Amino acid sequence: MCSLVALAFLIPLGLSLREQSRDEAIADAARRSALVTGALAVSTDPAVVERAVVASAEGSDFPPVVHGLGLDESTGRAGGDDLDRARADKRSLVVDVDGGVVRLDPVVLGDRTAVVEVFLPDSSLGEGGGTWMLLFAVGAAMAGAAVLVVDRVAARAVDSTKGLVKAALSIGDGDLGVRVEPTGPRELAEAGYAFNRMADRLDAARTDERELVADLSHRLRTPLTVLRLDAEALESDDTSVGSFSPAELDRLRGIRRIRQAIVTLEGEIDVLIKTTRKAVAHEAGPAMCDVSEVVRDRMVFWAALAGDQNRPHRVNGAQLRIPAPVPRAELAAALDAVIGNVFRYTPQGTAFEVAVSRRDGYVAIRVDDAGPGIANPDRALRRGASDQGSTGLGLDIAKRVALQANGSVSIDRARLGGASVVMLLADPEATPRQVSRFGLVGRMARDARDTKATGRRWPRQRPTDE
Repeated sequence: MCSLVALAFLIPLGLSLREQSRDEAIADAARRSALVTGALAVSTDPAVVERAVVASAEGSDFPPVVHGLGLDESTGRAGGDDLDRARADKRSLVVDVDGGVVRLDPVVLGDRTAVVEVFLPDSSLGEGGGTWMLLFAVGAAMAGAAVLVVDRVAARAVDSTKGLVKAALSIGDGDLGVRVEPTGPRELAEAGYAFNRMADRLDAARTDERELVADLSHRLRTPLTVLRLDAEALESDDTSVGSFSPAELDRLRGIRRIRQAIVTLEGEIDVLIKTTRKAVAHEAGPAMCDVSEVVRDRMVFWAALAGDQNRPHRVNGAQLRIPAPVPRAELAAALDAVIGNVFRYTPQGTAFEVAVSRRDGYVAIRVDDAGPGIANPDRALRRGASDQGSTGLGLDIAKRVALQANGSVSIDRARLGGASVVMLLADPEATPRQVSRFGLVGRMARDARDTKATGRRWPRQRPTDE
């Protein structure tokens, strides 16, 4: 395309330059011929005419030739017919001959007519290849420059298109985090912006979907806990002790199936929550929540259940906003798991307490009960083992949330006499601790002073090894 445009421009230009060069050469020939015809008008003396011919030949390799005066005509190129036509017409003629053209100017000298011939070679008429070679070089340079410009312009469009294709393939493969840099022509840039908006909406829709699944699962687990507690409140399903009628055996087996189904359903819901929360956390990044708000919200439910079982309960320290670097739903699930253990493994009427506090760069959530306590805290913290045969008393959920927040979980003896489960979460608003200029002695003195002022210290932590 660029070559065609260059040819369409250069061919007319070359023809125009050739015509202009031809006209200029013929005009120069007319000037030289006028010098000779002027001399002939003054005198026909051969010596005078020769001097005029020499004068007009300056700067040219082809001097004029005078026909009809008996001078040397051997260098003449015009044919006899052309000379006769010039004499007969009494006007100037331009005739094509081998190697160029000749200009014939007739001069009437009484009863005879002389003809002055001036030869113009093709090189003086612009017929040589130099002009065309120059124009070809110019055309090639223009075409090359046009190709470079078009290549640079097209490269942006091609790169933008390739970027859109690559991003679309990534979206198709499930990577909803990919985005494109809107570049190139305006249309492609607008397509890039539209693609990014579409990807944002797809990403938000998938995150909302997983959040909805996890939230629904969490909502199911709460009434499922009540159902499990009610099922455990039924009589024992052990059929190996005593004698039972067929109807009683069927009823006890039904109770056992109900309890087993509840345990299985709880496990499936836990897996569903963990899977969806893990995917959402991986895509959405770190989240924040208000610990006090979560505690107040979950205690609304557990307080109603505690009233049904005549359990005294109390909430401390949940009045002020206390942030924690964990998603709200995950913290609620962990708190439900810990409080659910109180209802599951302590008799009805057992008191419990939930307290929230922050100190030394950590947020503490403490759940105390007045039950029999946990005989082997280290074993209870080990995932997959417990005194009651459950999967770690549900503490694996609390451990995972605490580790996610750069914290830990510990079990100790509660002030109420039973178990005390403490979840420590890193305080995102805590200022970095400054090194004491007195070293270890100064730090121990400060800790002792703080303990004396507050009258309490953190419960002894036990390692949360997997």
